[in-house]
Amino acid sequence: MHIVVRAFLIAMLALTTAHGQSTSASGGEAVAPLEEVLVTGEQPGPGLWKIVKGDHVLWVLGTQSPLPKKMTWRSDEVEKVIAASQEILTSPTVDAHVGFFKGLTLLPSLIGVRNNPNDAKLQEVIPADLYARWKVLKEKYIGRDNDPEKWRPIFAALELYSKAVEKSGMTTTALAWSVVEKTAKKSKIKIRTPTIKMEIEKPRAAIKEFKKSELDDVECFAKTLERLETDLDVMRARANAWARGDLPAIKQMTHVDQSGACIAAVMNAQMVQERGYQNLPARLSEAWIGAAESALAMNRSTFAVLSIDEILKPDGLVAKFRAKGYAIEEP
Repeated sequence: MHIVVRAFLIAMLALTTAHGQSTSASGGEAVAPLEEVLVTGEQPGPGLWKIVKGDHVLWVLGTQSPLPKKMTWRSDEVEKVIAASQEILTSPTVDAHVGFFKGLTLLPSLIGVRNNPNDAKLQEVIPADLYARWKVLKEKYIGRDNDPEKWRPIFAALELYSKAVEKSGMTTTALAWSVVEKTAKKSKIKIRTPTIKMEIEKPRAAIKEFKKSELDDVECFAKTLERLETDLDVMRARANAWARGDLPAIKQMTHVDQSGACIAAVMNAQMVQERGYQNLPARLSEAWIGAAESALAMNRSTFAVLSIDEILKPDGLVAKFRAKGYAIEEP
């Protein structure tokens, strides 16, 4: 059981797939009219990036979330590359395993872990103007379920985002990964997940402390509201662009750093700092780079999966390979 992921790192790990977009384009240019209708049927999907070392290649598929619900992916090209590869590399993850039976004993302590300390209501911990905006969006996307009114802003924001995406005709289901995993199993290709171990001493005490601790997560909450108020059409446009393999269109859409604000809320928490967990993002990046370099040295062909935002970021994982002198070929 991933106790820390369940309790507070969920904000960091879950929101890495929640790619915020704004309505402005790079370079200050005006954005073309946005598509409000999501694509349906079979679509080609994105091309593949190549990280090259001699005659060895690391193929990188950029995944997108959310995607149109009624889209299917024409994945023939990707399946051929996977079948010809010796290894599949996934995104990095955290292993905070504490054992099955010990995990069962911790379940009661997880009850109410999303709630505000001292049973405070959401209305009591965020500014009045934000709460008024929340009420409008909650009514539209969540409805009568009042449980989020007891939650910390970061968890309420996650719930609101999830419901809004679903009601907007999109899905956060990992469509691309399901195809990759199925093809890898069919072709008997090894799947490697770069993992960092997280030692959790006295997990029950850590959960108890988290329940009492304060999180500076109002900015995370505010940016989530802003995104849903202004960027749903951009999300649809980006989902369509991914489905059609339109990389220039994806690049044109700049990002609202919703995930950055939510990650910061968790990483800056006192209990996280005291336990030395604040360097997890850097450790995850290092784990992936190490695994990718090892795969490049060992395999003629390796297939990797990363979020498309991670690929395009100026300081992202692919950029780090470029800085190391590797040849990078875009689709």
